Amino acid sequence: MRKINLLISFLCIAPIGTSFAQLSPLTVEKIMRDPKWMGTSPSNYRWSADSKSLFFDWTLDSNDQPLVYQLDINTKKYKLSTDSIARLAENPDYIFNNDKSLAVYEREGDLYLKNKQNKIIRLTETVERENPLSFLINNELVFQRNENLYSLDLNNNSLRQLTNFQKGSAPKDPAKLSQQDEWLKKDQEELFEVFKEEDRKKEKPKNEKKNKAIYLEDAFLGGVSVSPDGKYVSYRLIYPAKGNRNTIVPDFITRSGYVEDLNMRTKVGNALMQFKSYIYHVHADTALELKAATIPGIKDLPAYLSDYPERLEEKKKENKDRNVNWGIASWSPDGKTSVITVKSQDNKDFWILKINPEDASLVQLDRQHDDAWISGPGIGRDVKWLDDQTFYFQSEASGYSHLYTYNIRDNSKKQLTEGNWEVQSVQLAKDGKNFYISGNKEHPGITHFYSLPVKGGNLQQITSMKGGNEVTLSPDEQWLAINHSTMNTPWELYLQNNKANAKANQITESVSEEFKSYDWREPDMIKFQNRHGDDVYARVYPAKNPHPNKPAVVFVHGAGYLQNVHYWWSQYFREYMFNNMLADNGYTVIDIDYTASSGYGRNHRTGIYRHMGGKDLTDQVDGVKYLVDHYGVNPANVGIYGGSYGGFITLMGLFTEPDVFKSGAALRSVTDWAHYNHGYTANILNTPVEDPIAFKRSSPIYFADKLKGNLLMLHGMVDVNVQFQDIVRLNQRLIELGKENWELAVYPVEDHGFVQPSSWTDEYKRIFKLFENTLKK
Repeated sequence: MRKINLLISFLCIAPIGTSFAQLSPLTVEKIMRDPKWMGTSPSNYRWSADSKSLFFDWTLDSNDQPLVYQLDINTKKYKLSTDSIARLAENPDYIFNNDKSLAVYEREGDLYLKNKQNKIIRLTETVERENPLSFLINNELVFQRNENLYSLDLNNNSLRQLTNFQKGSAPKDPAKLSQQDEWLKKDQEELFEVFKEEDRKKEKPKNEKKNKAIYLEDAFLGGVSVSPDGKYVSYRLIYPAKGNRNTIVPDFITRSGYVEDLNMRTKVGNALMQFKSYIYHVHADTALELKAATIPGIKDLPAYLSDYPERLEEKKKENKDRNVNWGIASWSPDGKTSVITVKSQDNKDFWILKINPEDASLVQLDRQHDDAWISGPGIGRDVKWLDDQTFYFQSEASGYSHLYTYNIRDNSKKQLTEGNWEVQSVQLAKDGKNFYISGNKEHPGITHFYSLPVKGGNLQQITSMKGGNEVTLSPDEQWLAINHSTMNTPWELYLQNNKANAKANQITESVSEEFKSYDWREPDMIKFQNRHGDDVYARVYPAKNPHPNKPAVVFVHGAGYLQNVHYWWSQYFREYMFNNMLADNGYTVIDIDYTASSGYGRNHRTGIYRHMGGKDLTDQVDGVKYLVDHYGVNPANVGIYGGSYGGFITLMGLFTEPDVFKSGAALRSVTDWAHYNHGYTANILNTPVEDPIAFKRSSPIYFADKLKGNLLMLHGMVDVNVQFQDIVRLNQRLIELGKENWELAVYPVEDHGFVQPSSWTDEYKRIFKLFENTLKK
């Protein structure tokens, strides 16, 4: 019997050391499997209201779906959570009164109140959905039901309707009666008592007030806010765009066996939604419109029109106001001041304006202007109040996104942070004395969590681990749940006291033994100056044993405005692993945060304005020169690849720098910016009608005749972002030009972001084959 037990024990234990395959050597097939082979990082961190537990989602072992785990803060141990306990972490978005003694929240469309004794009281149970907005100074609760606002007195549960918004148009006046019919009607009403009784019932008491109807017509109501004294309601009306034509994406692989068309987005230059903003006087029952015509600079013309002298003169004669998007009016805690943000629809200006609610007049407090476009971390959001006189906001006025305060009493603006780094997020401590800030002050590729007094002063660094530190602060502000990773290790949960220099303790271990069996590289973090004298950061994967041809490959990240040269785990994890594989196979690989990448301030962000494929491409060329000078690569054997924006740069590289790039693989690439969406493209290139020069010099399709190298294109046929039509149009252009050194691989079931491991495997085997056949032979 003992022998049997020993045998069973041996059988149970033996597989532990051999249950995984050694990952080395890397292959495309190994890398491009379902990412679960690597292990799955924890995610979705949320705290219990008492800050004693942290909940997170995590997929372990063979589970298909993540389960909820609970970490005990005192013991630092976690366990699988039950559904009932996990609900403790379903922290609602509380709306507090001024002294935070009362809090209201919405759950499943009804309102709940948490009182001073932390008792939960259900306030509504209706078919309609209620949405809490704010507490008034007198502690009445204001909420929205359907289109209208109501005030609830929590002392006696009396309900008062503040607005009377009505969908649709006002009813038309009845047709005027003839003199004969008017006489008959009047006689009937005087003769019969039944009509007199009906009229008496319709009469409302003298002390009863009923708001006049405000008809929305074809607009949608949005952006509603109420002054803390309950006297004013700010709202905006949003008018849908008219006359636009949507694109169609055919889906070929369907269950029905028929091609099914997907009705998708419009293209850049389409008509935009229009906005109007109003101040409603509750007691006077009148609404006044905020007039964009009174905003300083509303008629300013964009600088790019200087390239079109005739149109510039026409625009000057027209002297039109620019269209704007209105933000949500933000009221000071005492209700005496209202501030609203406004952004021009041409994206060149962002204003912060003070509203005089009595007459709806506007006074400019701050204006951010950019001849390119307004953006950056935290830019373009509504302001938030510190106290009755001071609000805070972010601005790129210094060239980098920094934190500012504005005092409305003396109209003074104060910059609280400064330097060649970005404030990436801001939250106010619950006592109102400090800000908590995430930023890349130490290095563009390192994010830390800081504390800063609201009046400015010493910026105290709290986190200390090198890499990415995504912090979820506990409700009592005593603990930091840190999502942390490095260049070669994925994200894990760490726990740290909210104190400078406190140790961060690792809680989870997610990566598989197979993943750990390979010695993943920490790429060389380098910086070089491009031809314009700007600093450009890059990751370099040196060849383990350089091939005799000394080939090099440039990887180009997507999105344009995205950062990939950093000390944390890349969202391009497949490409990171593929770059390791290339380095194992004798290639030197460089990955560049080219001009327009995020993390480096306004000038880097806007460096591609009106010319995509300009500085962002020459940065790649300058990076190749750096590899030649410092890593000994052969300039005659350089390839390039990337997806989305990276695919676009790959096309521009092969078409406009054919002597630099011998081969390129363009995945899901934009080929003509006039066919992309408005929200992204109009910021950078304006619109095709208004600025055709920008579109013509930025679109690869116009340079296809210069193709000399070896081009591989790969595209999903159900791509609803960069649509399949884009690559088809370029293919037709290459056919008409008689080009032969190109190929197209299509993926019938894939959208912009591929899902199927088989698709990932197929495209990267083709990319590797391209480089093997052209850069080594």
